Amino acid sequence: MSTATPERTGGVVGARVRRHEDDRLLKGLGRFADDVNRLGQVHARIVRSTLAHGEILRIDTAEARALPGVLAVITGADLGDIPPIPIRLPRGDEPDGCLQRILPDEVRYVGEPVAAVVAADPYLAEDAAELVTVEYRELPVVLDAADGPASARMQAGFGEVDAAFSAAAHVVELDLDVGRHAAVPMEPRGLVAEYDAANGRLQVWGATKVPVFNRNVLARMLGMPAEQVRLHAMDAGGGFGARGEFYPEDLLIPWLARRLRRPVKWTEDRAENLVALNHSRQQRHRIAAAFDADARLLALRDGITHDNGAYLRTHGLLVPELTIGMLPGPYRVPAYQASVEVVLTNKTPCGTYRAPGRYEGTFAREHLLDVAADRIGIDRAEIRRRNLLRPEEIPHVRPLRALGTDMVLDAGDYPALLETALARTSGWRDEVARLRNSGRKAGYGFAVFLEKSGLGPHETADVIVEPSGRIRVHSGGTSLGQGIETVLAQIAADRLGVDHEDVQVVNGDTDLQPFGLGSWASRSTVLAGNAVDLAATAVLARARSLAARMLGAPEDLLEHAAGAFAFGDRSVALGEIAAACAPGSPYLEPGTEPGLAARRVFEVDHMTYPYGVHVALVDIDPGTGHVTVPRYLVAYEIGKAINPTLVEGQLVGGVAQGLGGALYENFHYDDQGQPQAATFMDYLMPTAAEVPGLVDTIVAEDAPSPDNPLGTKGAGEGGITAAGAALANAVRDALGLGEAVGRLPLSPQWICTELG
Repeated sequence: MSTATPERTGGVVGARVRRHEDDRLLKGLGRFADDVNRLGQVHARIVRSTLAHGEILRIDTAEARALPGVLAVITGADLGDIPPIPIRLPRGDEPDGCLQRILPDEVRYVGEPVAAVVAADPYLAEDAAELVTVEYRELPVVLDAADGPASARMQAGFGEVDAAFSAAAHVVELDLDVGRHAAVPMEPRGLVAEYDAANGRLQVWGATKVPVFNRNVLARMLGMPAEQVRLHAMDAGGGFGARGEFYPEDLLIPWLARRLRRPVKWTEDRAENLVALNHSRQQRHRIAAAFDADARLLALRDGITHDNGAYLRTHGLLVPELTIGMLPGPYRVPAYQASVEVVLTNKTPCGTYRAPGRYEGTFAREHLLDVAADRIGIDRAEIRRRNLLRPEEIPHVRPLRALGTDMVLDAGDYPALLETALARTSGWRDEVARLRNSGRKAGYGFAVFLEKSGLGPHETADVIVEPSGRIRVHSGGTSLGQGIETVLAQIAADRLGVDHEDVQVVNGDTDLQPFGLGSWASRSTVLAGNAVDLAATAVLARARSLAARMLGAPEDLLEHAAGAFAFGDRSVALGEIAAACAPGSPYLEPGTEPGLAARRVFEVDHMTYPYGVHVALVDIDPGTGHVTVPRYLVAYEIGKAINPTLVEGQLVGGVAQGLGGALYENFHYDDQGQPQAATFMDYLMPTAAEVPGLVDTIVAEDAPSPDNPLGTKGAGEGGITAAGAALANAVRDALGLGEAVGRLPLSPQWICTELG
């Protein structure tokens, strides 16, 4: 019995418990990177390129160095032969010369770091940075991906595509653009680095997302043993894929701290953030579908141009790979062919942004289906019903790869969730009719999507029982605002039978958990959660063995409840058992390790595939082109919701971001590559006035994943994946367009043009 997986005891998994993080965040007690201060610290400011493409001929730092209080001004010449930033998930076919260098001789986008200044205070550092002058030789600028050569090409597909198109009763082909927009976390990036010359140790605060990867990269680039570098994740107001990757500043600030023997602090301002943090999304699709006479898909084809900006950063070719890997979505597609050309341009480099590749591909596919339904003369829901994979066809092995893994759609009933979403919103169509009768431009649109989550290959967790009875969890995940501390505490508490508030989760400390892979790709609950569950199960087995010796009873006769083991009228709590695991304890068998703790690794071969439906009702002001969204629904199948409130929060937040990309946000450049959206006056984030006041959610748990013991699927991206598609379909419906909308975002200017 001691080796079997014990029954869950607490009923905490699935409960809507309050977020642990909120106890500090809502009281103003959170610690963000800028809250860290070290004795004797100085401040860094980055000097950035003002040209989109140019060779650096000379950098004059004399005037900046002469300013009292300035400690250092460094350029690329000071760094020596430091290699470029590596890719985190390399495919092996990345083109040469595509990686970002730290302080290069040739700049490729406005905002690229060219020098760094360190001074006694941040204002002095900023003043000194403005005194650094850079002489450039201007080079040709490529801003449209159609004008540049492809740096990489990828293809994916299966089946006889050409034959299917030749035999089709209906062929529908569209040209669609997705604009360049980005994650904009609540606070910009920040780092504090401190080097202790006495022991040769370097500590860095603020590397939240993939701290172990960043630690290893930093150690290699600095020529230090990895164990001499310690990274501390801090609180973060959102990551969304972009924040926490390894950027040039992640090398510069620690390098300066080691060079100066002083703690160095750097806090990015918003203008820097908008040109330096990864951008994303910009793609051009020429997508086509072939249907038989009954509107059943025969084949799907897409030719994509992906504008990746100036470099391949840590994500490499991940976004275009995900686009073509996930584009068929939840549908039965007999034949499929997609190709993508990745073009480097002189704009801010691109990386991932929440639902990378899926937001773009879902928009292209779901808008195509709406247009196809209208052209064929079939209801927009019916065309989907006829082509969605049915439950008996799942698990469905699709001959594609996604993020280096075979694609096996693990569990689900896609048609049922569509019907649930349509039934919940059936009254919205009546509301659209009423609005139209009153002279308004109203529309109803929806989109079905397939997500992916739980990318491996592994995650590690420690569960430690203290003699006080409290539990500590050291996880490889990081807290980016998603509530991972709460979720992991619930999982550990549920297995150990203790109060979840007695569980403290420590994320992102590379000394405490040196094997963690971090929080990204909606992986934390699936990977870190199951690692915690495994570790807690091992702790419980050891506790049972100790308890049996303490109580003088057979293991298999012990009752486990409320964080204690009992035999008859005697019991011992987990804290007492932990105390009995101390060296010298009469209950600790000779040769066994002291302490009541376990470290376990959870590994997976395949990702899980959650899915969902977005539905939008829009109301367009014909005078201004402004789109209001009075009603919005996300229906999402999560497998098992550890905390349904947190899942709902993820969905609602994702809708807000999806709305921004669909209607407002766009990084645009002038002919010289100068960014024209470098402040919030020009880069239009949706505010509370634009976001729907109430986003309805349906969190379904009908199809637990068979690939992990908890049955969970990731929730981080389902709220945004189909937002662009659903809103585009609703706007098209409102405008009564016969053709496609053509692009995202759907700006007021474009809408006014369509309205004539």
